Amino acid sequence: MENRKPTDTGAREAQLDAMVVVVGAGLSGLTAARDLHRRGIDVIVLEAAGRIGGRAMAETTALGSRLDLGGQWIGHDHHHVMALAAELGATQYPMHTGAMPQVIDHGRKLPITSPSVLPAGLALAGLGALSLTGATGRWDDTTVDTLLRRVPGRTSRRLLEVIASISWTADLDRFSVHAMTQMVRQQGGLRTMLSTKGGAQDSLIVEGVGTLTDRLAAELGPRVRTGHRVTAIARDGAGATVRTASGSYRAAKVIVTVPPPVAARIEHTPPLPADRASLERNTYMGSVYKAIAVYERPFWRHHGRAEFLVLDNPGRAVFDTTAPDGPGHLCTLVAGPEARALDHMGSSARRDVLLGPLVPHLGPDVMKTASWHEKAWHLDEHAGGGYVALPEPGTSESIGPIPHAPTGNIHWAGSETASEHPGYLEGAIASGRRAAREILDAPPQPETP
Repeated sequence: MENRKPTDTGAREAQLDAMVVVVGAGLSGLTAARDLHRRGIDVIVLEAAGRIGGRAMAETTALGSRLDLGGQWIGHDHHHVMALAAELGATQYPMHTGAMPQVIDHGRKLPITSPSVLPAGLALAGLGALSLTGATGRWDDTTVDTLLRRVPGRTSRRLLEVIASISWTADLDRFSVHAMTQMVRQQGGLRTMLSTKGGAQDSLIVEGVGTLTDRLAAELGPRVRTGHRVTAIARDGAGATVRTASGSYRAAKVIVTVPPPVAARIEHTPPLPADRASLERNTYMGSVYKAIAVYERPFWRHHGRAEFLVLDNPGRAVFDTTAPDGPGHLCTLVAGPEARALDHMGSSARRDVLLGPLVPHLGPDVMKTASWHEKAWHLDEHAGGGYVALPEPGTSESIGPIPHAPTGNIHWAGSETASEHPGYLEGAIASGRRAAREILDAPPQPETP
């Protein structure tokens, strides 16, 4: 429908552009929009970026394979993602992995039983036990960085630092022990979080998770509108007016699916309740850089595995994400301040820094890439960062799962709001479906002054 410019009385006009406007065309927003559309609800999806997908993003390599530069892993119990992939004709495959990653420090492989690694194992066991109690509120002002200083041994401290950075993408001096343990608890426990086979990184999709968002958007067609950054939402008893730089949309209901630090850029009239405003103010997005090197074949499998935790700077995790019968894909993740430190380098320099130290372990062929794909999510102005919104130390209202009670005719979704698997693709789908159900189950309600 044609957009109308806002007027003084526009917020109370009876005519609607859509019954529901969804803010954000990520997995959560597209899932909610499709569920509503299939139930006959007229819906429009507004996306600030020039592409759809949010924190999912697939690319095609020089060899014709597909890869994900955003969220990609499916956990062993992530049934929503599995079902959606099957429905949309995508192919799930298991990770090629061993029992544990190999640890590399100063170019040397360290046995997991090494005395220099043992304190890290004991610390992880203690963290897992602490997370099970759920009673860690007294640690809300203590940062993970402070806690790590108490771990004996440089190597063990560095190993824990790399694991924590990659797991949560946080600056560890800006991430509380309380928030960390609560996230461990909500995400299925430490073993699940850190495991590939049988854990949260159990499998992948041949066509890429970005293909799922592409196919969801294709079903919605012109109802999905990219390049439409929402700047303001005006609520009233009859609905809401959603303003963008190019015009306004009138709807009975709005679903906001972008993460809280990104949603904080939206001006609200009347102002949001204090708890919601505090939530948006007290969260930030993590910093993460992801790269995937593509090869004619996964040559490393002839003489070992390519799954590493590299302690040298930049600290990083390396995974073999090769699909069956596909060209070789070697995935690298760098997070926190060390991810941002890569920003000043050129693409080829980053490639050399990240792949060069693997030559002694995988051979010189590791430098012979067919193509190189990379994404610094903290530089993405629309996503804000990745993987997930993080609470500032000393705050409690923003520790997930983030509260999502509707604000008048605004409903809140996004992976952070999921009661199970917050921060994962699974949580994004579940939250979108939950928000759609809220609207289907209840008609628009007047907002209490």
